[in-house]
Amino acid sequence: MQELGGGGAMAAVAASEAEVAGWLGGSGLGGVVVSAVNGPGSVVLSGVAGQVAAAGRFWRGRGVRVRRLRTSHAFHSPLVEPMLGRFAQVAAGLSWQRPKIPLVCSVTGEPDPELVATPGYWVRQAREPVRFADCVRQLARAGAGVFAELGPDGTLSALGPAVLAADSQEQDGLGADEGVWVPVLRARRAEPDAVLTAAAELFVAGVAVDWAAMFTGTGAARVDLPTYAFQ
Repeated sequence: MQELGGGGAMAAVAASEAEVAGWLGGSGLGGVVVSAVNGPGSVVLSGVAGQVAAAGRFWRGRGVRVRRLRTSHAFHSPLVEPMLGRFAQVAAGLSWQRPKIPLVCSVTGEPDPELVATPGYWVRQAREPVRFADCVRQLARAGAGVFAELGPDGTLSALGPAVLAADSQEQDGLGADEGVWVPVLRARRAEPDAVLTAAAELFVAGVAVDWAAMFTGTGAARVDLPTYAFQ
């Protein structure tokens, strides 16, 4: 990835995949693609910097919110293709197994353990769009209601609720079911504090937490709570 040249850019656009993809098809901007679908009204464009900027101006001119992303490369676009061959060689040199924990593929938006256990899947994952919204829907259909984001910040925890709320609105007209979203790490917050806060939030949401393991080696001990609040 570091051997790729510059000249790429990414931008978030507050519009649907159908709208943006349909417009791109007749825009003449062949160097721009939809690189992520984050929600019913949230996509990311990626590609040649000048063309991404032109696309941004078009959508801003129609009152749509557009935000340039700070990224080192135009990920999930044709600009990463020069490194895919080498990436495929590296991936082919690793050993692969079916995942033990059920997961949803971000390329297909569906569970596919056989596909994930192949080098080719990871090559596709570097180039094709990230179907985050479809992943969230699939997890919700499987019964997930609490989502812990294992990443450097709370970006996905900000995007996910809109997916579930829109689906709930479509199904029952209420649009209230957003799930519980807990980022494990947060930017500009000490990691131990952020992780402990996340564990507490997950525990309150009904997720089992092994508190004994968490406090091992700290000298912490259980104490009896007073029977009366002001004791």
